Amino acid sequence: MSDLDAFIAGLPKAELHVHHVGSASPRIVSELAARHPDSTVPTDPEALADYFTFRDFAHFIDVYLSVVELIRDAEDVRLLTYEIARDMARQNIRYAELTVTPFSSTRRGIPDAAFVEAIEDARKSAESELGVILRWCFDIPGEAGLESAEETARIACELQPEGLVSFGLGGPEIGVPRPQFKPYFDRAIALGLHSVPHAGETTGPETVWDALTHLRAERIGHGTSSVKDPELLAHLAEHRIPLEVCPTSNIATRAVRTLEEHPIRQMVDAGVLVTVNSDDPPMFGTDLNTEYGIAARLLGLDTDGVAGLAKNAVTASFMDTTAKARLAAEIDAYAASWRG
Repeated sequence: MSDLDAFIAGLPKAELHVHHVGSASPRIVSELAARHPDSTVPTDPEALADYFTFRDFAHFIDVYLSVVELIRDAEDVRLLTYEIARDMARQNIRYAELTVTPFSSTRRGIPDAAFVEAIEDARKSAESELGVILRWCFDIPGEAGLESAEETARIACELQPEGLVSFGLGGPEIGVPRPQFKPYFDRAIALGLHSVPHAGETTGPETVWDALTHLRAERIGHGTSSVKDPELLAHLAEHRIPLEVCPTSNIATRAVRTLEEHPIRQMVDAGVLVTVNSDDPPMFGTDLNTEYGIAARLLGLDTDGVAGLAKNAVTASFMDTTAKARLAAEIDAYAASWRG
């Protein structure tokens, strides 16, 4: 392990773009697959490495949904959620906004109240036992259409779990225009939730514009193609609209060809507030520490630069002012002790 890798490993961090089911470790996935032997998902953790090799974004969605199929009752939901927090604690992640897709579970028969109770119970245990603060982004699976949008908005508005802070839109972008989801985002925003849709990962910058214009996005998930539109980059920079960048994910899903071609440098050079995230870490063979190391290499950062990147996530998060100041101070103290 290099000195920079060691610094990153101990660095207090926040993560803003990481998916609930997509964070299931091979151990948990294999355990769930063994509990549900009718699944196509391998039960051997080593075989999962081949299973999680994606031909393209569409293939990734197919594999992702096969793992979603393993989450069949509230016990599965609670187990998955708590174990994600345990993996985060090992990486010194202090705070995470976890993207949760209730529709994927409720349409498979898990009652919405039981689903919410399971994630909330895991959230409270994770904070008290592991020191990891979890917050939720309830996410519309775009491929499931307006039915899923209605169900996601209904659960958010009717049940209003304590940890819920934002409302998102994921899944494929091609053939799933952003404007059709405006009424559901309007309802969520009226409830006080923040707007954080995915946009511009596998489509062009026009999808990012749609997310800003129609969905009133406060952060953009991925936004990779934003660099193709200088006016858009300038808008994101001027209005301090952060991009949730996930380098390894972009390569795994073929949204970007190689890491050397990743546009993170262009984003930073344009003055955009960039955060670094892992997206679906076990599926992509990564974790947040690895993503920080990749970003440090692509941006030419030293330890102080990496600490600044960690503070970007704090700034872009939906923590309250006091919590932001506390975590930023912890990052500063860690960096100072490292220099000392």
